[in-house]
Amino acid sequence: MAKLLRRTLGFLVLAATITPAVLLAATDIKMATTTSTENSGLLKVLLPQFEAEYGAKVQVISVGSGKAMKLGENGDVDVLLVHARPEEDKFVAQGHGVNRRDVMYNDFILVGPKEDPAQVRGMTDVVAALKKIHAAQAPFISRGDDSGTDKMEKSYWQTAGVKPQGAWYVSAGQGMGEVLTMAASKQGYTLTDRATHGAYKDKTGLDILVQGDPRMFNPYGVIAVNPKKYPDINYRGAMAFVDWITSPEGQKAIADFKLNGEQLFFPSAAKR
Repeated sequence: MAKLLRRTLGFLVLAATITPAVLLAATDIKMATTTSTENSGLLKVLLPQFEAEYGAKVQVISVGSGKAMKLGENGDVDVLLVHARPEEDKFVAQGHGVNRRDVMYNDFILVGPKEDPAQVRGMTDVVAALKKIHAAQAPFISRGDDSGTDKMEKSYWQTAGVKPQGAWYVSAGQGMGEVLTMAASKQGYTLTDRATHGAYKDKTGLDILVQGDPRMFNPYGVIAVNPKKYPDINYRGAMAFVDWITSPEGQKAIADFKLNGEQLFFPSAAKR
């Protein structure tokens, strides 16, 4: 009896040293995320902190937000970290995802060559700036990949009443880093999130020309894939990540991430 008691007490002591989150997230977590979180270097800072605390590895698939949500819709990943709010709400409403939470925000900016052939430098109206770029037929490189950035850019052109086409407009079908590199090589313009531009500005030399339009607000959300639709996904691991990235610890890690002293993402999770 004494031996059994010691064994039971030993198990209870061991169990007490393991947090519930570790027990829940013991297997790998598959996450689809927008390229900006990867290209900016943010994930290289966040994920090691989460993995060290929760004992789970996060396998990252970095694609545009539209493709990320398609992976979630097909049950190929466990959790999403994306930035396309109308599509995120639709994703949840259609039953593909659950427990969407705000995570952080930054903004979009219009960047281009120092020479600025369309003369948009200093403008704060992104739609008016795109009209000037169209009128000048200045090179413009579009993501063209159904990402959150691509969706936002297309909405600006629609508001401008312009259907972008012709030799001046290139639909790259690439991630943000590649598009910034292409814009630099062609001395053209592109729409980017501020974080990825910050990570690539020394390589590309592209200037921030248009910023400050309220329409350029760029919120990010985290969503767990619906376990009722796909019972085999790692829902517990997904929720461990959702809880961590929206916790005070995760939010502080986001706020502390800087490039050249500049904060590139701003935490926005509701206090719980």
